[in-house]
Amino acid sequence: MHDYDTSERLASYADVLAGELPDTWTSTHLPPHAEDDLAELTDRIWDLDLVAALLAEHPLQQAAVLSRPDGAQFVLLDRHDERDGFLIAAVAPRALPDEAYRAVPEPNGIALADDPFLGAEQVAGDLLARYDRALAQARDNALGGIQPSQPGRVVLTWQPDGSVATTAFDDRAGAILVAGGFIKDPPSGIYRLSGDDTRAQARALREIGPQLDALGIDTALQHSAGRTAPTSASASMPPAPAAPRASAARPR
Repeated sequence: MHDYDTSERLASYADVLAGELPDTWTSTHLPPHAEDDLAELTDRIWDLDLVAALLAEHPLQQAAVLSRPDGAQFVLLDRHDERDGFLIAAVAPRALPDEAYRAVPEPNGIALADDPFLGAEQVAGDLLARYDRALAQARDNALGGIQPSQPGRVVLTWQPDGSVATTAFDDRAGAILVAGGFIKDPPSGIYRLSGDDTRAQARALREIGPQLDALGIDTALQHSAGRTAPTSASASMPPAPAAPRASAARPR
């Protein structure tokens, strides 16, 4: 089968599947030339079984991503064998830290029938329930040690992986955090600033402090063990580290 035919079949199947799943799902096709998106997606596939074994032999060349408004995602991909149908796997949310996935069972993917209506029944009766349980556990883990922000006060918490996490009671504060490089996880309301580039992280923290202060919003910096910095200066002027460091691999 030609690549064009395979792409059309994959995209069409995904569109029907998204419309048949419980709740609201949308479908996006990633073609072979979307190398960066495919590489980033591969890193977030939450599977140590069927799909992981396939990707070890056949790197992702194209895919369809099914997305739910709360951030949940599935990836649909070719089987690369003589059988009809596709494989589908859960995708780990990018906003959660690596530690959130520890002790969370992987919601390993499944093989789907060639009929997308039957495929939707397979997903709804098996993978979707396991994925929702794993998501709930990971998001609950991510909340551990994060002190909720309050009106007029944003509490920033250092995480074990080097990221900084917070919540934002005020929408204006949330806008400043996002503009400063924080990524929001919509279901949990957690804003997270990556520690992959520690110089950029320190610069972002120095910049958001005065912006929040201009709105009358205080800031505090604490470690995940609960030690809170006494003033907003601690959050707005963190020490600049010597060099960037690599992020740890997510234990999935």
